[in-house]
Amino acid sequence: MISETLQKAREFESHYGSFIPADQRPAFHVTPTIGWMNDPNGFSPYKGEYHLFYQYHPYSNEWGPMHWGHLKTKDFIAWERLPVAIAPDESYDASGCFSGSAIELPDGRQLLLYTGVQRHHNKEGFIQDIQAQCVAIGDGVDYEKCGENPVLGAADLPEGGSFIDFRDPKIWQEADGTYYAVIGNRTEDTSGAILLYCSTDGLKWELARTLDRCNNQYGKMWECPDFFVLDGVHVLLTSPQEMSPIGLEFHAGNGTVCLIGDYDPAGKGFVRRYAQAIDYGLDFYAPQTLLTPDGRRVMIAWMQNWSTVGAKPYNCRWFGQMTLPRELSVKNGRLYQNPVREFEGYRERCVIHNNIPVCSEVNLPGIQGRMLDMTVTVRPTGSEPYRWFRVRVAKDGEHETIIRYRPDQGTIKIDRTRSGLPHDIVHTRSFLVSYREGEIKLRIILDRFSLEVFVNDGEQAASTVIYTRQEADAITFEAGGAALMDVEKYDIVLDQ
Repeated sequence: MISETLQKAREFESHYGSFIPADQRPAFHVTPTIGWMNDPNGFSPYKGEYHLFYQYHPYSNEWGPMHWGHLKTKDFIAWERLPVAIAPDESYDASGCFSGSAIELPDGRQLLLYTGVQRHHNKEGFIQDIQAQCVAIGDGVDYEKCGENPVLGAADLPEGGSFIDFRDPKIWQEADGTYYAVIGNRTEDTSGAILLYCSTDGLKWELARTLDRCNNQYGKMWECPDFFVLDGVHVLLTSPQEMSPIGLEFHAGNGTVCLIGDYDPAGKGFVRRYAQAIDYGLDFYAPQTLLTPDGRRVMIAWMQNWSTVGAKPYNCRWFGQMTLPRELSVKNGRLYQNPVREFEGYRERCVIHNNIPVCSEVNLPGIQGRMLDMTVTVRPTGSEPYRWFRVRVAKDGEHETIIRYRPDQGTIKIDRTRSGLPHDIVHTRSFLVSYREGEIKLRIILDRFSLEVFVNDGEQAASTVIYTRQEADAITFEAGGAALMDVEKYDIVLDQ
């Protein structure tokens, strides 16, 4: 049964989404049909395809009562738009259908597990959210909400757990058929925790344990958790609010944390061994992963920053985009990420330059564009190491976005100060990279309104939104001192 609220949203996006020309969107990054997008939801395989839902407010380019937008793909690059999946149309989710996940059931239906939000005034008159977990089941297009909703609420929390901050369930199924879900929560010390629940059918859930607690070490509330096995270790991803900066590893505000460790379900549970940021750029939040049928762990995230969402282009009809989906691996206690291999099927018109000396600013024949995949390898020449190296992309006489490497400091800096954003917001971010005798490998992916950089074959990634006019397509290279450079560049071509 399609509610009036859901039908209205479907009609609105169907009518107004067609008003946005294809060339006013990214070519191969997911955007909303119309209006506002934030967290990815329900990123999962279903009937031989990959489905992606997202936090969605179709009626404006501002955050509003959350719906779930919906797309699907066969290859993570070319996406088909589907109608709005769910809308805030029940008493338990009237203030929003917040983030969640999806899984294919044994009978072929698809189960959505999401956070429903009710809003009320507390004793002091302040507005509070009551957050609980809800289920909708459908056929990949239409979904019916469960009559037993919410399936998890305040009574299912551990002692000291908050029903105000209890959200973002990520579901999976183990080989024995048992369903599990990790859910973010806030504890009595006001910091975050990740709770683990189990179920035999996806409808009736019970608390298994507290998987990990923040203890005010990495921010406060831990949102959007994900938990999986990868390359022989367990990985816990989460997006903390109110982070304090820690060196160049973690920045202030809304950040991301990857915890790598061991998990013993019968013993101490999850024991951390390593902690790192997931992405080191200016725009990355709320990642979610899936496991492909061929065994790859693939991640996608909201390519935006809550602190900068007010810096929109004038009169934009869509706002928010996702990262390029990335394949994950763990090497030597570190999370690696690289664009999904399917992306290479869209590369055309290869241009290669080898052993190019770089000192003053250089531009090279055939190296330009705003929809491209380019790998730049830089190394010292002679006995004197170069002091710095810069790549300038999306460049014209007024605009540019800069990637700078300092081998003496072991840092990369992303600078989008002149990248077309209309407000004075955070425009630079620096992060540490491993020292390799002054050699650095940068894979740079541009798609009209974004820049993603993958360092040293995926050892680090940095994502950044840009709004430079599309005519700004020059690329130049420059070094302080002498360096040698190899460049391999491909245009990315999709049928629009």
